[in-house]
Amino acid sequence: MSHRSVDSQKPVEDSTYLAAVERIIQPHEKNLGEFTVRRSLPSVQQKMVGPWIFFDHMGPATFAAGSGVNVRPHPHINLATVTYLFEGEILHRDSLGSVAAIRPGDINLMVAGSGIVHSERERPEHRAQAHGLHGLQLWLALPEEFEEIDPAFYHYPASSIPTTSINDVAIRVLMGQVFGLKSPVMTYAATLYFEAQMTRGQGFALPEIEDIAVNELAMYVASGEVSLNGHALRPYSMVVLKLGEKVEIQASSDARIAVIGGETLTKRYVEWNFVSSRKERIELAKQDWLAGNFPVVPDDSEEYIPLPASAARQR
Repeated sequence: MSHRSVDSQKPVEDSTYLAAVERIIQPHEKNLGEFTVRRSLPSVQQKMVGPWIFFDHMGPATFAAGSGVNVRPHPHINLATVTYLFEGEILHRDSLGSVAAIRPGDINLMVAGSGIVHSERERPEHRAQAHGLHGLQLWLALPEEFEEIDPAFYHYPASSIPTTSINDVAIRVLMGQVFGLKSPVMTYAATLYFEAQMTRGQGFALPEIEDIAVNELAMYVASGEVSLNGHALRPYSMVVLKLGEKVEIQASSDARIAVIGGETLTKRYVEWNFVSSRKERIELAKQDWLAGNFPVVPDDSEEYIPLPASAARQR
């Protein structure tokens, strides 16, 4: 299969492809210890897509009995995390006392606001057997007026997420509104997040965006092989799209894509697990974590992830 990139020097004849694609981002791998993730945002080419400032693709990974996801307590500020699984399970705990098992199809929204600590592990009975993990974890930057709101946690079961079928393609509207459906998931800025599952030979066109405040859009190939306006895309590519242009997606194998977007926010700074519109706020968060000033996670307070030495040196 041949792959063409809008950033390459090779000529591309199809004007509809060039008209629709701003750039293509290839993720870099990040080792989290027990498993590796593919990180598309932030990247050198693109820091954010609307309010989305972090995009990790976890797996697909297979764990032997006794091993698995084991992310110790760590802090966040001025953002919201969005966790969505295709396969497997993660046990979420946070400093608000929230405890929730995230399963395929659920949306787990954790609003850090002024500061929160959470861990991501597995239930002992789940970890005791061989199992898999596959999913996406994204971060949303909060608009400046909401950066310091009280932290909160929202868990939306799979049954609450609206679905539809377009040309027999299964669509789930995870956040925002599109295809005449509106997700119940809380948002703080104009936000869009939906997924499409296709079998080989299926295809559909991206619809007009219903929320006029959504002015940035990107598509991620989470699995399988797809083409955009007739041009094959590499698996795990993130394609930043131009709004208002024709975009037709066709699957040459069973495939899954995710589409994210939203309104443009002001510049954000990212360091370790901290995101903010203000550099000094990140410095304060680093000092607070070093000093033990963040709240602890009930029933998970014996361990924590220390501030990386590189971040401590930048104080």
